[in-house]
Amino acid sequence: MSTALVTGAARGIGRAIALRLASDGWAVAACDRDSSVQAPPGGSALVFDVTDAAAVTDAFASLDSVDAVVANAAIVDNIADADRLSAEAWRREVDVNLTGAFLTVQPAIAPMRERGSGRIVVISSGAATGGLRGQVSYSAAKAGLLGMVRTLALELAPSGVTVNAVLPGMVETENVKAMPAEVRERVMGHVPVGRFAEPDEVAAVVSFLCSPDASYITGACIPVDGAMGLTDLTLGRERR
Repeated sequence: MSTALVTGAARGIGRAIALRLASDGWAVAACDRDSSVQAPPGGSALVFDVTDAAAVTDAFASLDSVDAVVANAAIVDNIADADRLSAEAWRREVDVNLTGAFLTVQPAIAPMRERGSGRIVVISSGAATGGLRGQVSYSAAKAGLLGMVRTLALELAPSGVTVNAVLPGMVETENVKAMPAEVRERVMGHVPVGRFAEPDEVAAVVSFLCSPDASYITGACIPVDGAMGLTDLTLGRERR
């Protein structure tokens, strides 16, 4: 049985990804810094912080092999205009959201290249391409992931290893459900399909990218945002 390692898997998108891959037949190592993370059916649970390079290396060493890596762990801790964001807050979000993703992926590179197969999927965000006012460190880190993914895709393409990014928009995670109603309504007004995504819908895209059917897709950055990343501007008449 092939093994997939998924970070940020205690809840939300990461949990949905871990459960979906388990249902696909993967032995999933569900990873999180939160000790409440649960092993999916047929899998395991590992507790570590993605910013701790030694802990990440130890996690990989505890597994026989890792055939797919989903770097999902992320934080959204700061909402502040750029001129009011502290240097410490900037560093923390970049450390987790960008450096943490790199540290998660790095131990898999050499073994996958040696085997001539492997899947790497990085969870970025629509903020990577559209920006997100008041969240400069989050947007910058998520944009940095796209450069990382494209570079790794080029480096690993000759060995048959694929590297792709998924860019969710607004997803009905625990944190989004807890947002004030007026904020949800305002954001919903910018989603052309008229609803937020379910975590399972993001997990379905990850499932495909980890499957044999996606063997010729690498370096892709796939939005799962209900067209939120498209401009809704019109020079014609207003819709009735």
